[in-house]
Amino acid sequence: MACTHSHEPQFEGLSPDYKRRLIAVMVINFAGFAMEMSAGALSGSQALKADALDFFADGVTYLISFLVIGQPLWMRSSAAIAKGLSLLVMGLWVAGSTLYQVLYIGMPQAEIMGIVGFIAMLANLVSVWLLMDYAKGDANVRSVWLCSRNDAIGNVAVMGAAGLVFVFQSGWPDLVVAGLMAALFLHSATRILIQALTEMRGATQHHHHEHL
Repeated sequence: MACTHSHEPQFEGLSPDYKRRLIAVMVINFAGFAMEMSAGALSGSQALKADALDFFADGVTYLISFLVIGQPLWMRSSAAIAKGLSLLVMGLWVAGSTLYQVLYIGMPQAEIMGIVGFIAMLANLVSVWLLMDYAKGDANVRSVWLCSRNDAIGNVAVMGAAGLVFVFQSGWPDLVVAGLMAALFLHSATRILIQALTEMRGATQHHHHEHL
């Protein structure tokens, strides 16, 4: 991750434009969570439920990110670590629930999966577009971008799974996509945690030098 080692000042979110975009994306994600979790329960799709959880986690992520804008580096890094850990837990939960579903596999409704996945993808593409100018920054800002990107990838995957469920009349594509999304959550959590811990270490060293 090149931006972690850059000596240039990183964008910390101190911009009225960024704050407005963050609030808009936050609202989109909480609405997406309500829509996809309802549709996941209705259709019996594990992939939709996994994507709904991603929406919810992202909404919370954006809220935390908004609250720590302008705070000291150690506080922003701590928030990013908390977000990374929550993403890690969510990834493990999706992986575990998908393994459970494998033992009790059922046929999700492909039509609901496809329609909801498409609507969710449009919502996420709007979010990605809103945050495109702020793809790089400190761990706090970067975690926001990674979450939005993950959502868009997840929606495309859900739509692909819906198509395969319909073609093969099998629930396996739904479970495979849920498993892949769990892996994506774990990968992003690792990247956020590594950058946040690096920034935290830098903040600690800077604080130590100031008091020497």
